[in-house]
Formats: sequence, C-alpha cells, structure tokens
Amino acid sequence: MPQPVDPRVLGATVAGGAIGVLARALIIQPVGDPAAVVWATLGINVAGSLLLGVVVGWLDDRRPLLRAALGTGALGGFTTYSAFAVATALWVTTPWLAAGLAAASVIAGVGGAIAGLFLGRRIADRPGRIELPEDAE
Repeated sequence: MPQPVDPRVLGATVAGGAIGVLARALIIQPVGDPAAVVWATLGINVAGSLLLGVVVGWLDDRRPLLRAALGTGALGGFTTYSAFAVATALWVTTPWLAAGLAAASVIAGVGGAIAGLFLGRRIADRPGRIELPEDAE
C-alpha cells in the first residue's frame, strides 16, 4: 500500500520548486535571443545536474526536508526537461545541431550528476562508490 505523502516534505518541495523556477526565469528572461536561450538552458540543466548530484551525495538519506527542498524542489524547478525538449525541437530545421544539442545535454548532464555525487560524498566525508539501484536491496 502506498505511503501517504508527508505534508512537511510536500511543503518543502513546493517552496524549493518555486525558488528554482524563479532562479531559472531570472537567468533566461534577460537573454531574449532564442539561440542564446538554447545555450542558457543547456547551461542551467548541466549546472543543475551537478548541483543535484552534490545534494544527493551530501545528504543521502539524511535530512529529508532539506533534500526535498533543495533536490526535488529547487533543483527540480531550476532544471527542466521540457525546456530542453523545446529548445532541441526548435533546431529541428538544422538536424545536426539539434542532435548535437540533445547529445551534449544528456552527456554533460549525466557527467555533471556523476561529478556532483562524488563531490557531495566528499563534502559529507563519506567517500565511496555510487550506489546503484540494484545495490539497495
């Protein structure tokens, strides 16, 4: 049976999400030029992946409210798959650039997340390998 959502965790996630969305808007809004928005979105998503890796590596299962606020909330709101998808689709008239943007976003995002996990573990003074989902059993 599914567990009910803790209202405190939900509130922390919503508050963090509002902050993350605002931060992204403050970066994207002044850019204006559609081509520059694409690159700004790429930068936001890569930086957000790195920072989310740091948060997850640092907090692990400790401090669930802080992890919800910073991770799922703020960084989930800051990064955005939909903006990445639209930015890539806008370049569909230049398929090689669209494919390059998509590949760069995925590769750099995963690379940033891996680096962030290692950094977060070091911050928490718990160095070690990254646990994969099958390790959780």
